[in-house]
Amino acid sequence: MGTTALPPHRLYYLHNFVRALDWLRTRYADVLGAPEQDFFARFAQLPEPAQALLVRLVMRRGPWFRAGKLAYEEIGDIHTAAAPLLALGWLDATAPLTLAELFAVHTHREVATLFAATCTHQATAKSQTKAALLQALQPHHTTAQPYRQWHPTSTEAVWRVAQEVTALCTRLRLMFFGNLHQSWSEFVLADLGLLQYEVVPFDAQSRAFQCRADVDHYLALHALRQALDDGAERPPLLAAAVQATSPNPWLERRRAKLLMRLGEACEKAADWPLAEQAYAHSQHPGARHRRIRVHERMGRHADALALALLALAAPESEEEAQRLARMLPRLQRAAAQPGSAAAPAAKPPRSARTLPPPLELALPYPGPATSVEWALRAHWHTDEAPVYYTENALINSLFGLLCWPAIFAPLPGAFFHPFQAAPADLSAPDFAERRSALFAECLQTLNDGRYRALIRERFASKHGRQSPHVFWGALSEPLLELALHCIPAAHLRLFFERLLQAPVAHRNGLPDLVRFWPTRPVEQRYELVEVKGPGDKLQDNQIRWLQYCHGHGLPASVCHVRWLDAPGMEPLMGATGA
Repeated sequence: MGTTALPPHRLYYLHNFVRALDWLRTRYADVLGAPEQDFFARFAQLPEPAQALLVRLVMRRGPWFRAGKLAYEEIGDIHTAAAPLLALGWLDATAPLTLAELFAVHTHREVATLFAATCTHQATAKSQTKAALLQALQPHHTTAQPYRQWHPTSTEAVWRVAQEVTALCTRLRLMFFGNLHQSWSEFVLADLGLLQYEVVPFDAQSRAFQCRADVDHYLALHALRQALDDGAERPPLLAAAVQATSPNPWLERRRAKLLMRLGEACEKAADWPLAEQAYAHSQHPGARHRRIRVHERMGRHADALALALLALAAPESEEEAQRLARMLPRLQRAAAQPGSAAAPAAKPPRSARTLPPPLELALPYPGPATSVEWALRAHWHTDEAPVYYTENALINSLFGLLCWPAIFAPLPGAFFHPFQAAPADLSAPDFAERRSALFAECLQTLNDGRYRALIRERFASKHGRQSPHVFWGALSEPLLELALHCIPAAHLRLFFERLLQAPVAHRNGLPDLVRFWPTRPVEQRYELVEVKGPGDKLQDNQIRWLQYCHGHGLPASVCHVRWLDAPGMEPLMGATGA
């Protein structure tokens, strides 16, 4: 675990930024263009306070900043630090602001005072909320103008980070992390020990993008997604997304996801034809099922049935097969087709289709602050037969610890910077196949008994490091020991084999509680229990896990709980577990 003190150097954030630039210069020499090279050269020539100020502003939410609100002891005089940036045009003191941007850099009291004369009474401006005041003033102030025209009496400087600098730093951040959801603060969090990452060896060729066109393509897809979120017109967005093809499989998966989101937005707006087009062009998981539903909405029942039968012949996942089996009778009726011919294709094997009857249990009502899962756990738990509320945490964590070397193997395209919590291709269809020999080696330890020592060792040596499967907050040493003692190796193999079929999709849906009977040799066993309170139903992913367990002889059941003394009350559902 790391220290909680700040990094010792006062300009730690600047040093981290320079580290990232050096990293990019080393690994992306053939991808960096003239704008990036020019930025590197000019940045290196800046005085240290100017460098530090720029990095501070790039890391903050902008693009507008009031000089009077910028106070950094390690930088010193802000105006002196800003002067070289203003000379380069990287900061702009004369750019026009919209009314909304002006409001963004001022408090409610400040804008109320500034526009008091615009309102009939000064009290009117002050009594309105900031959002209401902005809405009231916008029809009268539609033109952007420099800050001095908005606020002639102010002596304070207001600067905007140049758009080209913001865009370039966003591009560099994307190239370093391979995504735009991580920020430069990752360096700081790692320095503080708040986030720990597995150290994966990779050479100078390890990088997210192989050519400049890939970076451009990612940014273009991101801009389309942002436009969709901002409410832009959907037909042009769809046309652009359809055309934005790439030979890069990773970028194609991102495009497929964008098309899926476009389809969902069109469905929400009841624009069925446009939704159908979006889903037709998307290979994202679930898009085909959504397209079938849209065909139904449009009254194209024959098309819906034909596509459903095509999907049933080769379902993309258990989830799709489950959904298709449920909707097929309805599609057949709507299309006036006889049900007997096609229905058998939709039926899974009986062992996977049926579940044992649930246990019915009546408990005293624990009050609204206690979830039904915790109430049942408290009812069952004893020292001789302990019960843990783990949800997805236990099985996933055992898998993540045993298969740690395979998950964090330094394969091409998997790791390309030191702040990755998971391999970049975790959701790729060939994730397990690319590592088949490594996973086989990990699972082989289940046959010879070495798995217990390996899991214990990794629980200690890897503790706290980011992992896509290990739930450190829910995994205690006593729980780990009970699991290794009571869950047979053959059962662990079955759980892990299903996780390997879809490492992301199958992480969820596991039962809530795990019961252990560790003390008596003849009862050295366990059971997973999904808990449902009044009015609560099994979710699809929970049904799939229960079907798998039942079909493979894994002890898993459902317990329906009702309250003895509060029949009209329902317990708090979905309280925090793992």
